[in-house]
Amino acid sequence: MAVPSLATVVADRLTAAMRHAAPDVDPPDPQVRESDHADLQANGLIGLARRLGRPPREVAGEVVAALAARKAGGPLAGCEVAGPGFVNLTVADDALRHQMAARLADERLGVGEPERGLTTVIDYSAPNVAKPMHVGHLRSTVIGDALARVLSHLGGTVVAQNHIGDWGTQFGMLIQHLHEHPHTGNHGIEQLVELYRAANATFDTDDAFAERSRQRVVALQAGDPETVAVWRELVAESTRYFAEVYEHLDVRLTPRDTVGESLYQPHLSGLVDDLRTAGLARDSDGAVVVFPPGHVGRDGSPVPLIVRKRDGGFGYAATDLAALRHRVSTLAADRVLYVVGAPQAQHLRMVFDTATAAGWLPDHVTVAHIAFGSVLGTDGRPLKTRSGHAPGLSDLVDEAVARARAVVADRNPDLPAEALVERARQVGVGAVKYADLSTSRGRDYTFDPDGMVSLTGNTGTYLQYAHARVRSILRRTGDEVGEASAGALLAGDGPLEPAERRLALRLDSFGDVVTEVAATSEPHRLCGYLFTLAQAYTAFYETCPVLTAPPAQRGVRLALCRLTGETLRTGLDLLGIAAPERL
Repeated sequence: MAVPSLATVVADRLTAAMRHAAPDVDPPDPQVRESDHADLQANGLIGLARRLGRPPREVAGEVVAALAARKAGGPLAGCEVAGPGFVNLTVADDALRHQMAARLADERLGVGEPERGLTTVIDYSAPNVAKPMHVGHLRSTVIGDALARVLSHLGGTVVAQNHIGDWGTQFGMLIQHLHEHPHTGNHGIEQLVELYRAANATFDTDDAFAERSRQRVVALQAGDPETVAVWRELVAESTRYFAEVYEHLDVRLTPRDTVGESLYQPHLSGLVDDLRTAGLARDSDGAVVVFPPGHVGRDGSPVPLIVRKRDGGFGYAATDLAALRHRVSTLAADRVLYVVGAPQAQHLRMVFDTATAAGWLPDHVTVAHIAFGSVLGTDGRPLKTRSGHAPGLSDLVDEAVARARAVVADRNPDLPAEALVERARQVGVGAVKYADLSTSRGRDYTFDPDGMVSLTGNTGTYLQYAHARVRSILRRTGDEVGEASAGALLAGDGPLEPAERRLALRLDSFGDVVTEVAATSEPHRLCGYLFTLAQAYTAFYETCPVLTAPPAQRGVRLALCRLTGETLRTGLDLLGIAAPERL
């Protein structure tokens, strides 16, 4: 059962008090937040004063008086006007205890399911067949997986769409090369890369081969059995490789989520016909284009979206339009998220606007480009290998795992080799993911393996260590861990220490933060929350003895430890990061 946060409860009561104090004005959001000056602070009353044209402190005083007169304070032990018109709020100890008890008694920690009944299609990762995944796929894969986890946790139906590149001239080229140069053995991804490079080199220098490759594309489109069989083998081998990378990264994508460009090919001619019928598509220099309104170049001329090329082939625009149409009409999406790099912003806006103009996007369906920045090297430039190529995704992860292995081995010199390998993988993979997700997705960030696995600072390793410290305390209590329960919280009768209160308030806002991530598609908000939660726990741990505390305090503190551990574990899982019991 959902447990509203104290900030939400207080905000509702303040809104009612604002309506009582100023019945003729629609009250603004009271903006109740945690504060360094009080348990909670309401900043929105300044906005109410602005609407009334009156001094903010005067209005804030009337609202506080209305709150007290109507006995609507609820969980509050006190409130006072501060500064230019803020309201500082103190939460009663009993309210904090009951709130923590309710969260601890619920296996979902009181987090509701506001997404229930909604279907979200998420387009993410999107590698290409016969090519290795590289650094350019990292952010889409990691951000998309985190959003899928969060929306699912909130009760939503999530349909993952791994929109792989499995069609086009490059496959005619590669299949023709294999036809003319039979290759024995398995076509592993390394072999496919070498074969692709060789085919591409011949394609660029041999016009006859280039023509044969184009004819091979025609044969593929026509369903030629021999050509289709080779194409299916290429797709199958690449899909196996993708699955290995996802498993190594602890990403939930599976082959069932793979939807290639090839799925939409039979529908593209009809799509162009439909755009013509709608009066949107027109001929332009041999191609078929759409000019979505509002899209102009630097010279002010309209920018075309090319749905069919001069040679009769279909490009990304047609495929993306067909995919969007399919996601709405067949997958019944209420929301479609495209986790794609920022440089694709204009292309996607044109696709969305064209689909809207064509009537393929009902009013209840929302589409959004979840844009993200680049991964940079320590030189501040987009990450490249010494040869100038984008580094392989597996290579980046392996580099972080190697650094993590040194950290784990240093802390656990007697750890068996098999356990060391797995724990290093959990720490290294978690470090890569957290470094990515903790950065506001619109910004670039620097790939720094040594910094990522640091046990201090805002890193995934620091959060994993905080979780392990909690588990260590609970293990040391033995059977007494059962006392770390809701009952122990409610049995406490003394005043809570400041560090206990601060930790409880942080724990109480977990559900609000997860819901905010779903609304904004910004996983860094959850990362920031977990970091401040770990800091609050560290302050609590250093100032509030747990195992040596008197029995009543001990039970309360054990319960806070247990709730902290569960919140850290759940939050890390929503980011796709493991929470080891020991570190």
